[in-house]
Amino acid sequence: MIEKRPFATLGGADHGWLKARHHFAFAGYYDPARTNWGSLRVWNDDEIAPNSGFPPHPHADMEIITYVREGAITHKDSLGNEGRTEAGDVQVMSAGSGIRHAEYNVEPTTTRIFQIWIQPTGRGGAPTWGARPFPKGDRAGRFVSLASGLPDDGEALPIRTDARVAGATLKAGETTEYALGEGRHAYLVPAVGAIEVNGVRLDARDGAAVRDEPVLRITALDDAEVVLVDAA
Repeated sequence: MIEKRPFATLGGADHGWLKARHHFAFAGYYDPARTNWGSLRVWNDDEIAPNSGFPPHPHADMEIITYVREGAITHKDSLGNEGRTEAGDVQVMSAGSGIRHAEYNVEPTTTRIFQIWIQPTGRGGAPTWGARPFPKGDRAGRFVSLASGLPDDGEALPIRTDARVAGATLKAGETTEYALGEGRHAYLVPAVGAIEVNGVRLDARDGAAVRDEPVLRITALDDAEVVLVDAA
């Protein structure tokens, strides 16, 4: 089962400094058919204007993964962590028992991110933050784990949930496959380019909610960059 969610059908908001589109119910957008996909709770497609961003605010009991598509995001939190994450790279915040953080675009150009929230397998625990580069060349023609709570994903940033966030870059005409375990939920979005997933076309920033498909066969119709969540 593949449910295509065209970009034009997504919820959204325009705050001037922030243009947001929501693959799932979020803030002022509510759709009872799009509240979650397994443990995946939020997938926001955000465009943040230069010299603006999210001021300090709290979170608890959520795994928050930020995939930077263009530009860079600068993070500060109540634990004293600070970092700048650039396009193609990933940061992870395990909110645990509670943390306050701010995310700013201090760059001279617009920053574009996917912000992904996945429910943790348990509540509480010490909050953590981490980031690392993931060279796009390492993902050429195949999926690479970027953040994961699954075993044997040693290079991925750790998250406290039964899920994986993976990324792939494909040249036009290239095909790769992803094995989806029984009972698992996949959600994938081409950040750039058009693709086909088991024959279903997705244009850039369209979403696809997938289950009961043992193997995902993904073919790039253009040069493409794909982000996928595999969740319980």
